[in-house]
Amino acid sequence: MRRLLENDTTGETTREVDGERTSVTIADVWQAYKFLKPIMHHTLLSPSRTLRNMTGADIYLKAEHMQRGGSFKARGAAYKISRLTKEQLNAGVIAASAGNHAQGVAIAAAQYKIPCTIVMPEGAPLAKVMATQEYGANVVLYGSTYDEAYQHCCELQEKSGATFVHAFDDPDVIAGQGSLGLEMLNDLPDADAIIVPVGGGGLISGIAIAARALKPDITIIGVQAAGAPSCRASLDAGHLTTLPAIQTIADGIATKSPGKLTFSIIQDLVDDVVVVDDIDTINAVLLLMERCKMLVEGAGAIGLAALLSGTVKLKDKKVLVPLTGGNIDINLVSRFIEHGLAVAGRYFVIHTRLQDRPGELMRMLSIIADMRINVLDVRHQRLSNRLPIMQREETITLETRDRAQCEELLKRLRAAGYLVEEAQALD
Repeated sequence: MRRLLENDTTGETTREVDGERTSVTIADVWQAYKFLKPIMHHTLLSPSRTLRNMTGADIYLKAEHMQRGGSFKARGAAYKISRLTKEQLNAGVIAASAGNHAQGVAIAAAQYKIPCTIVMPEGAPLAKVMATQEYGANVVLYGSTYDEAYQHCCELQEKSGATFVHAFDDPDVIAGQGSLGLEMLNDLPDADAIIVPVGGGGLISGIAIAARALKPDITIIGVQAAGAPSCRASLDAGHLTTLPAIQTIADGIATKSPGKLTFSIIQDLVDDVVVVDDIDTINAVLLLMERCKMLVEGAGAIGLAALLSGTVKLKDKKVLVPLTGGNIDINLVSRFIEHGLAVAGRYFVIHTRLQDRPGELMRMLSIIADMRINVLDVRHQRLSNRLPIMQREETITLETRDRAQCEELLKRLRAAGYLVEEAQALD
């Protein structure tokens, strides 16, 4: 997929977009890095023995979820706004975002004390909406996806005259995001690979320009959600493709199409773009919480998900994995935990039918207690045309150790004469 250019060793990518010559060079990225260094956090880069044991790779997690505004987006937004003229600053800025870019733009606008409007999808996480408002931005909720919010943002921009700050398809934004690549490779110059989340492509474009300049032979892999694989679809088609619909828990990378500029950079400089299922992303979020004590959103953890799921295999390689955002809705965290534990066999729900008389449930629960399984919830159902008279259904939610214990419980209950099945989701 990657097409090497003659000037790859300089990290320069130059091309035409819509008839206009557009370029992002390693010099642009270095300039952004120098500007941003005093005002951005130099986030921690740490190896993980746990992840080494699980994947066979030496994984170095870049804690960019601890960046200002909770994500890498603060880099591109701050650099873009720093490049505006006095007249543009006076007119204010406007942006469309699912949440993280919104906060980055709002923070930068507040520093310059200029008007700021952010258009966000109606389903944007509440935590991101509230944080953006608290930074002083006027938030407009519109549409069900980033792409619909973007179209409405363009309409508002024409009326207001504010400067539009694109979330990814802008040379200054790409240069700003590329500062993360320089920072990672300055800290780990012998890295063999970088795994980067991909939505619109701004981050991986900037990182790829930086990485190809510092280490031309490094492996660069992008990761998308299986429910929003716009970049992968475009690469397969050989041209920009807009997906008709997207559905993923990784809202930060849920875009129907990559940018024109970013797509061309990805074609030239990125080795591969893979997709992972949402359940793998949820598992990565939970692992980061439980084992690494890091709260990372779905889009921020999807790079790690590609390694944990085996979608990307880099045994014995030094791998940089930026955790690109931590702005996750707390309500969503609880759903992730419940769903992830259920998939892992640590929550188990069973259906059974009992005689409707005293002591029947207690006898079943004694078998469960003997296996040291905790009962979380019991629900009774007596009224149903499916039930014979004097019988009732029980739905029991249990806290189990693993899938093996779940199977052993079913075996013991059936041996004791109980008609019991694992609860199944409706098709």
